[in-house]
Amino acid sequence: MGIRNERLRWQLASGFLKVLHLERLANRYSHKTVMAGFSLVNGGLSIALVSFVALVTQEAFIFPSLGATAFILFHVPMAEAASPRNALCGHLVGAVMGLASLYVFGLQNQSSAFIHGVDLARVGAASLSLGLTGCLMVLLRVAHPPAGATALIVSLGLMPDPAQLPVLMAGVALLLVHAFVMNRLSGIPYPLWSGRKAVSGAGTVPDAP
Repeated sequence: MGIRNERLRWQLASGFLKVLHLERLANRYSHKTVMAGFSLVNGGLSIALVSFVALVTQEAFIFPSLGATAFILFHVPMAEAASPRNALCGHLVGAVMGLASLYVFGLQNQSSAFIHGVDLARVGAASLSLGLTGCLMVLLRVAHPPAGATALIVSLGLMPDPAQLPVLMAGVALLLVHAFVMNRLSGIPYPLWSGRKAVSGAGTVPDAP
């Protein structure tokens, strides 16, 4: 599995260089250096795109767990966890469970844990949100590790308004559109929706280099 992921990552990076007519860089530098540069460029561009939309609209399109999603999308794009289905559904589950946990513990109108502090109710909300998110992702087969962070972001009070949920999901969608374009341009058959049939058993998180 690790060798297959490594080949896919190299195909992605070298394909991207070919699109830019920079194939000589793939021959001049090591695989690790080229792939690190690819992650630098595309990870930065994807977050810059979402952040710019947030700047223009003054809405919360950007949130911390998108960084982890961006890394997965460009490091192991054919993993099941990187598919649009898993990314969208995973973040949706995390956000909804985070909101539900706020209401269960009566924290929907409280300031965030970083302002109000952490009390027993906040501990309960955070624990419940993450537990439910993990449980539902397994049951629904939409595992996406960064969604756990989304659950905590919401249950800790950083995005407590239900009206922010569509904006949050739009941020994920923007990131996925960028990943789809860049991966396809690089020759990687990034899926339109589900990645289950693309790579058998590829629902793993990135391998260590």
